[in-house]
Order: sequence, then C-alpha cells, then structure tokens
Amino acid sequence: MPLYKTLTNRNNTSVYIWKITESEAWLRTGLELSENSRNRLFTMSSELHRRGFLSIRHLLRVAGYTDQNLYYSQEGKPHLDDDKYISITHSYEFTAIIISEQPVGIDIEKLRDKIQRIAPKFIGYEEDFVAQAIEKVKSLTVIWGAKESMYKLYSTKGLGFKANCYVEPFDLENEQTVAQLVYGNDDLKFDVFFKQLENFMMAYILPAQDA
Repeated sequence: MPLYKTLTNRNNTSVYIWKITESEAWLRTGLELSENSRNRLFTMSSELHRRGFLSIRHLLRVAGYTDQNLYYSQEGKPHLDDDKYISITHSYEFTAIIISEQPVGIDIEKLRDKIQRIAPKFIGYEEDFVAQAIEKVKSLTVIWGAKESMYKLYSTKGLGFKANCYVEPFDLENEQTVAQLVYGNDDLKFDVFFKQLENFMMAYILPAQDA
C-alpha cells in the first residue's frame, strides 16, 4: 500500500508512515537515486532492508523531497538540504520519517515480550512506573522508542539510555508524555508522542513547548 498514515501534532512538523507491502521491483519504480544511495542499496543483502530503504525514498517524495535532497553526516545522521530537520526509522514492514523546523527524533519498534528481559539495560528512573504498568510490553516499548529518538536527535557518542535519558510516567491512552536528556552541560526537555501501529509502537520527540 502507499502512504499508511500522516500525523501532524504541530504546524511545523509532519510524520509520514509507510507499510511495506509492495515488491522491491515496484518500490524501485519512479525513483531517481543518488549515486551514494545506489551504492548503499547494492550492499544490502536483506530484501526487507532494501524495500525499507526504498519505501523511505517514497515517503520523501510524498513530503515534497527527492533522494538528492537527503544527505548523511559522518556520524550517520540524516539531513535535508533546506535546513529542515529529519529523522528516519525502519522496523520490519513499517518505515517512517518526521520532518520539522525543530530538531526531531523518531523510532518504530515491534511489540515483543523480549523487551522485558532487556529492560534493566535501559530503564532506571522509570522502574517504579513500569513495575506498576498493566501493559508492560507496550509501556517499555514507548520508553525505548522515546530514548532511541533522543539518541537519534542528540547524536553524541557516550549518551546512555539508562544514565542520561529519562521518560516521565504516562497513560497509554493519552499517547504522549515528556522526557529529559541530561548529558555534560546539556539539560534538554522533550515532548514525546507515541502511537500503536498494528503490532508496532511508534514514538517521536520534539523540543518541549514549555521548556
């Protein structure tokens, strides 16, 4: 299917989501890829990864961009050539991009029980909240997604999910919360938005409006 969903929480920010059901051949159709993108695609051994890569280029086109408008820093962080901010995510059959006039981060994760086993590696501040949560897998996946989004936005080596990123308690039905990143001299606050997409959880962050 083409575009799965578009979200707009603020007038300067849009989220575009794709559910990959098309063949690789279909996804290649109509795309003009940069030499760098063609080289990256050639090195991908997984068809699922190639289809995800191509679907992101279709999302760029929906948002009014081409593959040529996208470039990556040495750290691997994506950028647009018009100085707007972009973040990209891919998990199995879902891909998404967020484009904004403010720094952003986005993540999609499949809802899986194994997140409960690895939770001690990325939660600390949130431990009491998670212990009381009824839907632990969903709650943990939101927390992971928020922290992964902060990591993508901040893009600094040494940042720890457990030591430096904190997510406030939330109600799953409200689909939003707040988070904080404390690292070195930086103390950054973010609004977190999240939404379940079938058996996946998407989370994305924007600088807090009340910061």
